[in-house]
Amino acid sequence: MIVVWAVSTLTLLLLAGLLPAFQLQAPDGDSLTRTAITAAWAAGAFGLLGALVWPLLVRALLLVPALVLGLLGFFINGSLLLVALWVTPDGRGAADPETAVVVAAVMSAVASATSTALAVRDDDAYRRRLYRLTGRTRARAPGDPADAAPGTVFLQLDGVGHRVLRDAVADGLMPTVATWLEAGHRLTPWRTDWSSQTGASQLGILHGSNEDVPAFRWYEKDTGRLMVSNRPASAVELQRRAVRRTGDGGLLTFDGASRGNLFSGGAEQVALVLSVAARRGRRNRSRAGYFAYFSDPANAVRTAGSFVTECVREVCQSTRARLRRETPRTPRGGTYPFVRAFATVVERDVVVAAVMGDMLAGRTAVYADLVAYDEVAHHSGPHGRDTDQVLRRLDRAIALIADVAGHAPRPYRIVLLSDHGQSPGETFEAVYGLTLKDLVRAGCGLPVPRRVRRTPSGSEARDAARDALRSALHRPLDEGDETARELPAKPSEPVVLASGNLGLVSFPDVPHRMTREEIDRRHPALLRTLAHHPGVGFVLVASAEHGSVVLAGDGTEVPVAELTDDGPLAVYGPGAARAVRRTDGFPHVADIMVNSMYDPETGAVHAFEEQIGSHGGLGGEQSEPFLLSPPELSPPVGEGEELVGAEQIHRVLRRWLRESSGPQVPVELPVPVELPEVTGPPEAAGPPPLPSRPEPHRPADGRTGAPEGGPDGAPGDGAADGPVGAPAGGSGGDPTDTPTDAPVNGAARGSGGAPADATVRGYADGTARGPADGPLGGPAGAPVAGPLHGPPVRDEKC
Repeated sequence: MIVVWAVSTLTLLLLAGLLPAFQLQAPDGDSLTRTAITAAWAAGAFGLLGALVWPLLVRALLLVPALVLGLLGFFINGSLLLVALWVTPDGRGAADPETAVVVAAVMSAVASATSTALAVRDDDAYRRRLYRLTGRTRARAPGDPADAAPGTVFLQLDGVGHRVLRDAVADGLMPTVATWLEAGHRLTPWRTDWSSQTGASQLGILHGSNEDVPAFRWYEKDTGRLMVSNRPASAVELQRRAVRRTGDGGLLTFDGASRGNLFSGGAEQVALVLSVAARRGRRNRSRAGYFAYFSDPANAVRTAGSFVTECVREVCQSTRARLRRETPRTPRGGTYPFVRAFATVVERDVVVAAVMGDMLAGRTAVYADLVAYDEVAHHSGPHGRDTDQVLRRLDRAIALIADVAGHAPRPYRIVLLSDHGQSPGETFEAVYGLTLKDLVRAGCGLPVPRRVRRTPSGSEARDAARDALRSALHRPLDEGDETARELPAKPSEPVVLASGNLGLVSFPDVPHRMTREEIDRRHPALLRTLAHHPGVGFVLVASAEHGSVVLAGDGTEVPVAELTDDGPLAVYGPGAARAVRRTDGFPHVADIMVNSMYDPETGAVHAFEEQIGSHGGLGGEQSEPFLLSPPELSPPVGEGEELVGAEQIHRVLRRWLRESSGPQVPVELPVPVELPEVTGPPEAAGPPPLPSRPEPHRPADGRTGAPEGGPDGAPGDGAADGPVGAPAGGSGGDPTDTPTDAPVNGAARGSGGAPADATVRGYADGTARGPADGPLGGPAGAPVAGPLHGPPVRDEKC
């Protein structure tokens, strides 16, 4: 403390000599001794105000977005410095407001660096700093920490595919991961479902079921609701449905912590978790997870400075790409630099600090999502200089977390995994001059906006649509067909949504999933226009005659029940047929599912959004994430077996928790637990449910969208963008047809508010516990015990 005070005093003296608008002496001058006393007084007052007043100000600003809170740190610190100068004896200290902000920022940085340097040489000081960083304290428990059951930390590197990780290790971008691989860690690829995005994958990983999540965003006919995975109300509902299906709170129900995720996993300790963001009450606000980190003014200033640096870096990188005319390229102006800085700086710093605190608190299981790579790869591409820099910083964050494990009260096993990869490629609009919505409207004979560019590919697409329409109009139509008569006389326009390179087309006025025959009668050219377009790989649509069918561009039509990996989906790799068959059984699958083309030679797909690195459908690296586990854990699968689907990953992670912690891990409840529906004001309740749809087509194996099978006796399985306040790492941007969270076809959207994991949790020891959650720094649980072990680590910027 004295050393930090002395260094801060010297810093003030130096700044007073360098900055004309900052003074520490009377206008007629003072002796050096008098000036030094004034500087010491101001430094002490500034430090005291920072320790006492800053946490209160941060707590008062919990409802302010973290982006604003971080930037406010500069101005709050400057105000505190002005107060400190004002209380100096004889009022000798003075500074302009602008200068005060600069002086306060430098003071905070110097104080933080000094504290860190001292902590490196002192285990107790280092531990105290980390506890202050996370706002956690727990009572000590007797016994040797080495005898404690190991805890487990799951770090999700959002969007980092298996190939990207291998290449990063080979290129020396991730030395920490390279060291682990050399030490015997297992690197295992796994395959996602058709919907290769965070909402589906993380729901399956954390809650054991991602059934009926056909895409990142989709329209539900029975409620008239637009579901978007990275919106709080949708996340609440998705988690509620998963808990109801499994009868289990989630992977983290016993002494767990969820950090930076879309879903809580049943954890009692949450920070930046979207599915609890819609809960009412100050204590349950997701932004409360910022408090422990930003309660230290040095953290706020450092993160804010890094935030500004990242914004400048993004502007420079996008300008360089534009000047060099790099392709593919997508617009990166507007607010995107701030969105990127939030994901790569603010979210990373808060989540890493929270995980460190969880480990020092001895939590049994921690699951955290780092979204930096996914956000940058969407706009800069998954391979290149921009994403390489992000991977380097992620590796430093992993190293810092691994070092803190040496100071924890129990051993920790760190598992790295990803929820999906990313596939590169020009956008559909950039190549063909029109969006998927434009193509659908052309196939429906509806007006196409004038903004559609007259590119050769765009002209070909429009010509194909026009020719298909002309030929289709000559096809005979059975006027006496009852189904045709049931269709509205004036059908509504289709709802077209994009999830990476997966597109969904729904007709909201028809209460059931439309069949191919019904669509052909209403829009004779639509399916032909889509299936024959060069940018479309295949189309899935129900059929009254053949069950659901897959339509390919070469004219191939294969019933879903007969799909094999050697058929029209062969180019998409092993498991594609199974993934399509599973999604076809979902109750809320769209009327038409459209997957873009995939070039296996280049690995390119065409996203239906403004993304040159995309995920959400089939094709390339997006469907192959990774799982990296330490050798102390059992192999994820047997020799020669494959990991398929997020639900199987859930079973693997649950098995690893049982191996580490024994019977304390919650067991599955025998019957589903009823959860309260997501509620809201009467005007947001939505329209009455539409008539139920017909039973979905049953594939040859007899399933109707049920989870895919797993090991004998185990629940079946099949296959999350972003922090609050920023687009998630999943498919970004707004839907192609309807604004996010907006009512579709006049239907109001329900709002969140009910707990997503409000269930009684059963444990193997016979106890039962009710739901609980709170902000970072909540009630204590397991004790901290024993001395620190291992070398102290540097509290460096990660």
